[in-house]
Amino acid sequence: MNKFLNYFLLTPLLAPSLLIAQQIDVEIEEILVSASLLPITINRSANAITVIDRNQLKNRAVTSVSDLLRDVAGLAVSRSGVQGSQTQIRIRGSEANHLLVLIDGVEANNPSQSDEFNWGTLVASDIERIEIIRGSQSSMLGSDAMAGVVNIITQSAEQPFGIKTFAEAGSFDTQNNGVSVELKNEDFDMRLGISHLQTAGENISRTGPEKDGYENTNVNLKSNWSATDQLHLTFAARQADGINEYDSDGNFDSLIDDQDQVSEFRNVTMRLQAHHSSIDGRWQHQVSVGQSTNDNDEFTLGIPGTATNSTKEQYRLLSSLFWDKQKQRASFLMEREEEEFQQRGAINDYGVFGIYDPNQSRGRNTDSIALEYRADTSKKLTLGVSARYDDNSEFKRGNTARIEVIYQINDHLRLRSAYGTAIKNPTFTERFGFYTNFIGNPSLEPEESVNWELGIDRQFLEGAFSLSATLFNSELDNEIDGNFMDPITYRYTSKNREGSSKRQGIELTTASKLNDVLFFNTSYTYTDSVELDGDNHYADEARRARHTGSLNLSWQAMENLHINTNAQYNGSQIDVVYPNNIRLEDYTVVNLSLNYGATPKLGIYLRLDNLFDESYEEVFGYQTLGFSANVGARYRF
Repeated sequence: MNKFLNYFLLTPLLAPSLLIAQQIDVEIEEILVSASLLPITINRSANAITVIDRNQLKNRAVTSVSDLLRDVAGLAVSRSGVQGSQTQIRIRGSEANHLLVLIDGVEANNPSQSDEFNWGTLVASDIERIEIIRGSQSSMLGSDAMAGVVNIITQSAEQPFGIKTFAEAGSFDTQNNGVSVELKNEDFDMRLGISHLQTAGENISRTGPEKDGYENTNVNLKSNWSATDQLHLTFAARQADGINEYDSDGNFDSLIDDQDQVSEFRNVTMRLQAHHSSIDGRWQHQVSVGQSTNDNDEFTLGIPGTATNSTKEQYRLLSSLFWDKQKQRASFLMEREEEEFQQRGAINDYGVFGIYDPNQSRGRNTDSIALEYRADTSKKLTLGVSARYDDNSEFKRGNTARIEVIYQINDHLRLRSAYGTAIKNPTFTERFGFYTNFIGNPSLEPEESVNWELGIDRQFLEGAFSLSATLFNSELDNEIDGNFMDPITYRYTSKNREGSSKRQGIELTTASKLNDVLFFNTSYTYTDSVELDGDNHYADEARRARHTGSLNLSWQAMENLHINTNAQYNGSQIDVVYPNNIRLEDYTVVNLSLNYGATPKLGIYLRLDNLFDESYEEVFGYQTLGFSANVGARYRF
C-alpha cells in the first residue's frame, strides 16, 4: 500500500502541469454492442461501463489483454504464475465463470474448464476495442453473464490495401512478432492478422530451476460485405494455438512443486452474421451462426495425461422494431445453444476407494427466448426492461429479468439504477469432471442471484474532470463450492452451499484532462464478498481483495512521443490451502511504456513492466514475474 501512496504523491512531480485544468470534449455518444440486444449509447445504459480502444492498446503496448483489465474498476485478476499461465478474472466479487466473454459476438467461455475463459491465452494483437459491462446481463445473454460481460471486437480493414507488421523482443527471451494484410472497397473489406508470441518465462514454483515458458500463435480473420443498402454480412474467425508450461502440487501438500508439465491448447471462435434493415430503419433483423471450440492436452514429463475437448454452437434470430421517431424499441430473440464436452485420460485404481474413470462424453442443449423493451420517454428519462426464458435439457427451466432506469438531470449529471435476477448452470467439470484428487457431482443445482446497482456520473469544470460512482449488491443462492473435500475419501468434489453468499461494494472512477497533452485516470473498488463457512459464519471468499485500485498518467510529451505510467494496487486477500486459509499480502505494480513515431510509417516502443521489481503472489505458491523490459517496432507499408 505504501508504494501505491508514494506513487500517487509523486505524480505531481512527474507532471508539473497537473494543476492546470482545461476543457475536455467528453464523447458520451459512444456506441456499445453488448449492453443491450442492439447497440445503444453509453448514456442510455444503467450499467457501469469501461471501454478500452485501439489507441489505449497501442500506447500501453501490452501483450496480454488481462494486464489491461487490471486497471478496470470491479475486476480482480488472478494469474497462477507467469505469462500464459491459467488466468481468472472475477467481477464484483463473483466467480470467474460468472463473467461472459464475447469475441466478435461468439461466446468464448470454455465448457471443458468450468465455463471459464482462460485469459492466459488471449493476446492483445488485432483487437480494435474492448467493452467491459459490469452488472448482470443474464436476462439478455443467458447463464454465463450472471455478473457481467467483456466484449472483444477485432479489427476490420480500413484502407484499400495495406500491410502492417510488428516485432518485439525483451526479457525472459521474449519474442513477439506479427503481420496483417487488409483489403477494402466500397462494398467489401477483409483483414487477416497473424502473430506469434513466445517466452522462456521463469519458474512458477518456489523451488527448483526449471523455467515455465509459453508460446501462442494467433490468427484473426474478419470480413464485411454490404450486399445491398439494407443487407450486410459479417464473418469473423480467431484461433489461438500454443503451449504453456506449468507446475502443480504433485504430492498434495498444498505447495507447488517444480515439475515438467505442459498444456497444449487450441481455441477457435467463428461467426457468420446477416443483418437486414428496412429502408426506413424501423424494422431490423439479425441471423447468426457461431461456434467456439477448445482443445486442451496435458503432458507430464512428455507422457500424455488428461485431454479435454469442448464445442459450443449458437443459432440466433433477433428482430427489432422501432417507433415513436426511434425513441422506443422492442426486440425479440430466439436462440439455440448446443454444447458438447469430452474428457480422456488414464483409468486409475485407488484400491479401497475404487476405480476412477475420467473418460466422459457429455452434451446439453438450451432453447431460449428473450424480450427487451427500451424507451426514451423524454430527453432525460430512459427505461429498459428485459426478460429471458431458458429451457435446458439438463436443468429446471430458468427465468431471468432486469429493469433499468436512467435519468439525465442535465448535461453534466446522470443517475442510473438497475435491478435484476440471474442464473448460472453447473458446469460439465463440476458435474462430471475428473482429474487428480477431484470427482464431479452430477446432482448439482443451478446458482441463482438477485442483484441491484445505483450509479451517478458527474462532470466538472466544463467536462475537464469526470467522476463515476456505483454501488452494487448481489445475493447468490445455491453457490457451487468446487473445492469441497470429502472427509472420508480425502478427495475434492463440488456441492451446492447452504444459505446465501453476499457481494456488495462501491466502484469509483475518475478521468481528467489536465491540459491538451496530459490525461490522468484513476479507479478504486471496495468489494465485500462473503460466504457461509462451516460454523455458519460469514467469511471472505478467496482471491477477492477488499481494496483494489489503479492510476494512469498519459502524457503526449512531444508530437511524436507518448509516455504512459501505470500503477496497479491489489489489497491483501485470502487463498484456500486446505484445510486452512492463507492471507496473501497486498502489492503494487508500476509499469511504464513509451511510444515514439520515428517516421509516419515507423513506430518504436519500449515497455517496462513491474518497474520496481515487486515480489508478490496472486495465487498461493505461484511465483510471478519480476522486472522486465521489452522493445518493439511497428511498420506500415
